[in-house]
Amino acid sequence: MTTSWDAAVEAQIRSAQERGEFDNLPGAGKPIPGRGLPYDESWWIKSFLERERIPGDLLLPTPLQLRRRVERLPGEVRDLPTEESVRAAVTALNREIVDFLRAPSGPRVVIRPVNVEETVRVWRDERARAAAERIATAATADSAGVPVRGQRRRWRLPWRRR
Repeated sequence: MTTSWDAAVEAQIRSAQERGEFDNLPGAGKPIPGRGLPYDESWWIKSFLERERIPGDLLLPTPLQLRRRVERLPGEVRDLPTEESVRAAVTALNREIVDFLRAPSGPRVVIRPVNVEETVRVWRDERARAAAERIATAATADSAGVPVRGQRRRWRLPWRRR
């Protein structure tokens, strides 16, 4: 049994089809994404994060976000130019950790402030190792006759004599 409301909606759909308003819609003739997959209750969250390019870490509770930041800290400070900037980055992270520890929320996760001196020591060692690799690469390139960055190669023309 159709009501007048259903009939009015059907009439509008039919007239839109006749006008061609449903032709050439994006995704027309393509399979529905995820049709063969089992039902996932959080499909809309996952599609939103993917569509908006939002990192999934933002959905984690605060202690887990802080723990992830501690794990990623060596990679983050690796490219910093000075020791002061490394200390500032670690101090800022430690400030956030201490603020959380004063008023914890969420699951109980063990998290401690990062040792600034240890992080700076690792940063120095990493920079020294990278510099040694650059010097070794430059020495092998120089001994092979390949110009080192910043050097100009002098070409000798075959008809010119020195």
